[in-house]
Amino acid sequence: MSKIWEFFENLGEYVYVADAETHELIYMNKKTLKSYGFQSLEEIIRLKCYEILQGNSLPCGMCNNEQLKPGFFKEWEYYNPLLRRELHIKDTLVEEDGRKYRMEIAIDCGNLNERGHKSEDYRNMEAALNEAIRVAQRQESMDQTLQVLLEFVGKNLEAGRAYIFEKDDHDHDHNTYEWVAKGVAPEKDTLQDLPPEICAEWYRKFDENQSIVTENLEEMKDVDPQMYEVLVRQNIHSLVVVPLYDDGKVIGFYGVDNPSTRYFEFVSEMLQIMGHFIVSSLKQRNLVRELEVMSYSDPLTTLGNRYAMERYIEQVDHTEPIGVVYCDITGLKRINDSEGHSAGDRLIRRCCDCLKRVFEGNGMFRIGGDELVVLCTGISEKEFYQKVEELKTELAAHDVSMAVGAAVNTLEAVGKDHLLSPRDGCIRTRQNTIAVQGWTAERSENGNLQSYFESLYVENFYQAVPLTGTAFFYIIYIG
Repeated sequence: MSKIWEFFENLGEYVYVADAETHELIYMNKKTLKSYGFQSLEEIIRLKCYEILQGNSLPCGMCNNEQLKPGFFKEWEYYNPLLRRELHIKDTLVEEDGRKYRMEIAIDCGNLNERGHKSEDYRNMEAALNEAIRVAQRQESMDQTLQVLLEFVGKNLEAGRAYIFEKDDHDHDHNTYEWVAKGVAPEKDTLQDLPPEICAEWYRKFDENQSIVTENLEEMKDVDPQMYEVLVRQNIHSLVVVPLYDDGKVIGFYGVDNPSTRYFEFVSEMLQIMGHFIVSSLKQRNLVRELEVMSYSDPLTTLGNRYAMERYIEQVDHTEPIGVVYCDITGLKRINDSEGHSAGDRLIRRCCDCLKRVFEGNGMFRIGGDELVVLCTGISEKEFYQKVEELKTELAAHDVSMAVGAAVNTLEAVGKDHLLSPRDGCIRTRQNTIAVQGWTAERSENGNLQSYFESLYVENFYQAVPLTGTAFFYIIYIG
């Protein structure tokens, strides 16, 4: 690569090259070196580009390395606060010896005084976005980070609305984050699962590295009538939307509606600068979600695990009725021993599929090797036992054998420990007999519930009857 340095050495534009992964500088031409106070190339080797060129301690929020491709230049405008110059920038990716390098050529468009009032607005906007990134990084979650970014963008561009849309695996678009100005109606709930044809024209432009800049919505009426109908309903008269790239692939877009005409000239550029940080935040959010799923999900069945059940119970409104279904898969050990664990896994999945078909929308958990639990909140006793009967029919239809315990709560409040009582030792079998636990409860002076258990052994099927006490939590065990 050093052979091409001679071409750039005496060029009147700013030129530098940095490692796309490490951000380490490997080249600056004479003009760039002199402008930043360096005498020789050796002084800048292995220094970080964002430290030298921008005075930042972290990679720049507007870094577009992931969008660059060999043989193609990405052009954009940028005001460099250290040089106090407005630059027209051309970026590309260069590959050599298995490594990727960012090459940037920047054309000087003038100084701050030459740019006048516009430059002041531009500089203020840039400062606001830098502050937005700083504040956003201090948030506890990526969801909060993204909301902070949208709020800063929306307020500083004096927009009516700022939003992020994400594309799912079926190419449908979902409005996942939204900020609205005072007096502007939220639209997030109405903009879910948009079919691909709605945003097709936008994505065509995104694939060509173009943004959507519309100062007058009426211009879109004949060009993109489907999108026009969606936007006009929201009282939108102007908008700027930029694509979100991850590893060169468009994963969605974000933008603002009705920004101030004062900032319209550089809205697109400012959004692109912020886009890199938004994508990074989305990726971190997805990673956290994946880790959370792994922590709270049973990998074999996709049901929640014991930790998920405990968290679910903590969130339950204990003033509402709740039904509990406790299942024990019969014959699992025998199948594991005789046919192997793969056959046992298939049996477990069949059992879970039966539960899913009957209790879809309720909390379902695998809390042990052969133990499954369903929690039904806000359900009447009649509806609950209808579901239990449906489950029995479903199990028979799919040749699945499960012992099923069902419980329904008539208490005004039930503590977590009480709700979890259908566990080992509470529901159990002894050969051909079935153990049924009656549960009485009474209030102590501090308002907590104290529960007492009485064990009853009956044949085949038994419905417990209320014992003494002010409230009763009963269990049906169906063999």
